Amino acid sequence: MNVFSFLKHLKRRLRWKRGWIVLGTVIVICTLGWIAHTSDLLPSNKEALSQTTFAKLTPGVDQRLKEAITTLKGITDSRTTYLLKSYICGEERQQLGMQSPDQMIEAQMKHPNWFLSVSANGEVSFTEHINDLSPECKLKAVFGLDESGNLSLFKGTPSKENIIRTFFQLNIKHLESSLPSETVKQLHDGIRVSDLEEYNSVLSTFSDYAVEETERAMMSP
Repeated sequence: MNVFSFLKHLKRRLRWKRGWIVLGTVIVICTLGWIAHTSDLLPSNKEALSQTTFAKLTPGVDQRLKEAITTLKGITDSRTTYLLKSYICGEERQQLGMQSPDQMIEAQMKHPNWFLSVSANGEVSFTEHINDLSPECKLKAVFGLDESGNLSLFKGTPSKENIIRTFFQLNIKHLESSLPSETVKQLHDGIRVSDLEEYNSVLSTFSDYAVEETERAMMSP
């Protein structure tokens, strides 16, 4: 059986998780609705827009952004700026060209989801968080087990040198006794994921075999 077909079949059996999924979806929809509503209320002038952008950020990010803009206002020369695209899996860095401090601030206000930062050596960059896999990860991302039995994401063949990210430790005994040997073998060999749906499917399914989750299940009446 194809691993993704089995994972979908297995998730249909784990109905107790559906309530949480529905609740999460409702929260996301309500949050997006609130953002869309507040965006209509944004003032048109740049100063007010900048203040509104600050207000929408968390206190820590807010402070760092204000410090970055304060630093930019003290810069008199144009500098090469960069955009770092930070994906769920992977990153990409591209050059935006030479920009003056005013152009940098303008770019930040035009893209409120970008985070402006200035490094200690004066390098200016924007960071954009993207809810997707990077193009490289779509070609090479593989889920598998590391040496400690943790579910991990690898760049290519599962090995210590290729780990991109580690998620949680798996209860291997419970997993091997619950899943078909073919699926267990595929996990050891590496499960390729080429899009966000497959990525989330693997994470969602194997989270039920995380050490903490299986301990809770054993303790529940």
